[in-house]
Amino acid sequence: MAREAARLRAGCSKTRRCRVAPASCGLIAGSPDDDVKEHLRTARRIALSSYVANGLVTALGLLLVSTVVHLLFGPAAAAAATVGVIVVTPPDQPAPRKGKFTHFLPALLIAIPLFFATGMLRHSTVELGTLLVGATFVAFLGAAWGKRGLPISVSIMFAMIFALAAPPAESTREVIDATLAFALGAFLYVLWGTAANTLLNPRYRVLALVDSLRAVANLMRTQGMHFILPAQEQQRTALMGRLMKQQAALADQLQSARNILLETPTTPRRLQLAGMLLQVLDMRDHLVACALDIDVVRAVPQHQELLRVLGLEIQALAGDLEALADALMLGREPPDFVHPRPALALAAVTAPPAPELAGSDEPPPRQLAGALARRVGYVHDEVARLVALARGARAPDAEVVRTAWQLFVSPTKWSWRPFLSLWRWDAPPLRHALRAALAIAAGYLVGLVLPWGSHEYWILLTIVVVLRGSLAQTLERRNSRVAGTLLGCVIAGAILYAHLPATVLLLVVTAGQGIAHAFALQRYLVTAVAATVLALVQAHLLGAAGSPVFQLAERVMDTLIGVAIAWSFSYVLPSWERTQVRSLVARTLTAQARHAQLALALGQLRELDTKAELAWRLARREAYDSLSALVQAIQRSLSEPRAVRPPLAELERMLAHSYQLLAQLTAIKTMLLQRRDRLDLDQLQGPLEDATRAISAALATDAPRPDAAPAHEEAPPMLEFPDGEHDLTPWLVRRLRLAVGIARELQVDAGRALRPA
Repeated sequence: MAREAARLRAGCSKTRRCRVAPASCGLIAGSPDDDVKEHLRTARRIALSSYVANGLVTALGLLLVSTVVHLLFGPAAAAAATVGVIVVTPPDQPAPRKGKFTHFLPALLIAIPLFFATGMLRHSTVELGTLLVGATFVAFLGAAWGKRGLPISVSIMFAMIFALAAPPAESTREVIDATLAFALGAFLYVLWGTAANTLLNPRYRVLALVDSLRAVANLMRTQGMHFILPAQEQQRTALMGRLMKQQAALADQLQSARNILLETPTTPRRLQLAGMLLQVLDMRDHLVACALDIDVVRAVPQHQELLRVLGLEIQALAGDLEALADALMLGREPPDFVHPRPALALAAVTAPPAPELAGSDEPPPRQLAGALARRVGYVHDEVARLVALARGARAPDAEVVRTAWQLFVSPTKWSWRPFLSLWRWDAPPLRHALRAALAIAAGYLVGLVLPWGSHEYWILLTIVVVLRGSLAQTLERRNSRVAGTLLGCVIAGAILYAHLPATVLLLVVTAGQGIAHAFALQRYLVTAVAATVLALVQAHLLGAAGSPVFQLAERVMDTLIGVAIAWSFSYVLPSWERTQVRSLVARTLTAQARHAQLALALGQLRELDTKAELAWRLARREAYDSLSALVQAIQRSLSEPRAVRPPLAELERMLAHSYQLLAQLTAIKTMLLQRRDRLDLDQLQGPLEDATRAISAALATDAPRPDAAPAHEEAPPMLEFPDGEHDLTPWLVRRLRLAVGIARELQVDAGRALRPA
């Protein structure tokens, strides 16, 4: 045991086994050299990431379009075409090839007439204000389409705001010419963005898998710390919160990866990458199951060293995953996974005997420790299979991949259903659209009375990028926007004072656009700096520049005013998270019940039915996605006033029990699929059916019982535990009993969370 622990400890810091710096694993303090290497490794990963690649595509597209238009029609047309490019770039993110062009179309088709109308109404204060407020309301209704709709909303707003950045036109002809150049630039970039996304699709597939591997590795490190850290309540609570946030982030990342990796896996390389993604999904299940029985094992002093060994093994496996991710990112063949599976279960069995609880129906702690060690061994096996898939030494399950791709990829067609369903007073997209329209109206009126009213567009731009659908997101954007604007003004001031030629300024605009676009969803502070430089230099090219000193001071004041308006209006018609709790809880209960029903189905074991497995995988995805939505709502609510927060303690208990239920069902599913030769399936038929009925009844959305104590009388009867693992039937029945109990606890948590304050 001591030698094994030493080997794993070394593998966590210095050996080939773990390729992350000690400072990043959280277990060992790293040297300065290790920190430098880690910073360099992080910088390399950022430089080769998908979002930086996408930012480079955007910058190159802007440069090409503006250069072509400049050569054909002159500098004025090139400046307007550049605005057209900037307006249609927000929807341009790494995406499946199918539907990429149609995803651009709403921004293109709506932005062109709005740009023209804004230019025509520049001399009509009332009419222009009416257009801005009305178009803002319509634009922000795009939040009804979720992540697909928000970039379209931003594009629509940019079309009007950047039209205000140009000097007022002297005639209708000038407006038409500027609009035609704007439309030409936007259309050329749509063609460019669609073609670039198709050409980079193989690279985006690899990077989507790389991001998923790193997200799983981060989760594994936290899981390893859960094994190693002392059982102090405060540390455990913080660690569980971190685990839940990482699970939520992983769920979002995996859906993005599914959209790209599972699209038409028709070539051997695509099939290989898709098969690796499905392997990652299975690995996540085993990681969740690793948390089972850990508290019982930790309570036994004789098993403390075993827990440390298991935690270090998970940390080392996280290093293996990161090494695999780095190899894929660099286009190298992944290193062979030659590490033998540690004899963890044997170590648990040979550990000093622990006292057994008299009269307890639970198995002895020694057997629970052995089961825990075996589950860590399953994670080791999943990593080995994943590396074998990456090296081509193992073939992916082609039938499952090719059958699953259409079911797991998000739809690419636009539908009117979200728009038709938001006309309720409590619908968050509707309230956000009204809030944004009122904020834009206030910003427009304030801009009119300021002494620098000709540049009121900066106030409106600040409101658009700061005001988000929740208070938490607005506060985050507020701080980043102020800091980014101040730093961006300093950089832009130095550039404008240098009196650089127009060609160099165009390169500055290109670089600013690429950086702002690349980090918009990653780190908004960087985007705010780049966007400030971009806007100031672009305004200078459009001919709207006055004194540079006045412009910079003006931008700072406009930013502070816009931030103050956005912050103030985030409290107008608020959509507090507590108003969404009922629907989120109902979604979670429904998803958990559906997953339990399919995970406990015995029919698919007698006939290996691919469709049944796919149905279970879909139910599993919805279970994780529903929990991810609930975790994110809880995190957002922490920034809200205490008086309007949802019942956080009850919701956090519900989350904990939900993940415990998933872990129990994963352990059951693993035994049913991989250990069926050690199960008496005929004897299990009745307990499986009883457990399915009990869980379904407990998780019925119309039956929350906030004041009821969870009952256990209908749980399957406990069987005698044999010494060894030749017959796993009693273990599976124990898991069924625990799952039923957790489902009833979950019912109580849901009832308390929904109880009126």
